[in-house]
Amino acid sequence: MDTRFIGIDEVAEVPTVAVVVDVMRAYTVAAWAFARGAERIVLAESLDDARALKERHPDWVALKDGPPAPGFDAVNSPALLRTVDLRGRTVVQKTTAGTVGALAVREARLVLCASFVVAGATAELLRERGCGDVTFVVTGEDGRAEEDLACAQYIAALAAAGRRPEAAVDGPDAAGFLRRAAGSRAAAELAQGVREGAHPDDVALCLELDRFPFALVASQEDGLTVLRPTAGPAVGEPA
Repeated sequence: MDTRFIGIDEVAEVPTVAVVVDVMRAYTVAAWAFARGAERIVLAESLDDARALKERHPDWVALKDGPPAPGFDAVNSPALLRTVDLRGRTVVQKTTAGTVGALAVREARLVLCASFVVAGATAELLRERGCGDVTFVVTGEDGRAEEDLACAQYIAALAAAGRRPEAAVDGPDAAGFLRRAAGSRAAAELAQGVREGAHPDDVALCLELDRFPFALVASQEDGLTVLRPTAGPAVGEPA
């Protein structure tokens, strides 16, 4: 598998296959939303667009980075979302980096959104689809976020390992990648309460490897970029 790792600003042309990585916290939150029963997630272009979607569809659940704000129902925190009942709901998500990265590559043939909690399922889907040329979009810190780069490199190694007969049966050791993510600037800021709209459990939840058995696929639906899981997860917090 041929891979490249780029920041959002480096997206100069539409890739064939894109994996957009945001570990802390957009695509950990998205996975939790589906585990809590959400039907789909609409990725909004801006805060104003998110508010407008919420106004047109009052039953939708709008969430954003930072502290609570008028027009939004939730914040971009997996710990704060893990007990929310989202059965059958549409979620509107707008974040600083994760949603921006997905929208930047929305025209790719296949767009996956990923974090450690769905890493294994993401790698498996890349293998199943026979993806030979994959662009990983590292969304945080202009493409330099250590937690996102570590996750992207882990998924790439895991996908490649499953395609090579000589590779170890169990694939790459995740421990080193998780240590890099745990030592990242984002993890430190969340742990220290620097970022608003966070919970003390957010870092630990973002570092749970393969918590969920589904990948996150983004596609175009009625002019919107919509995220859905590859399989219907059971409603409620997994065991």
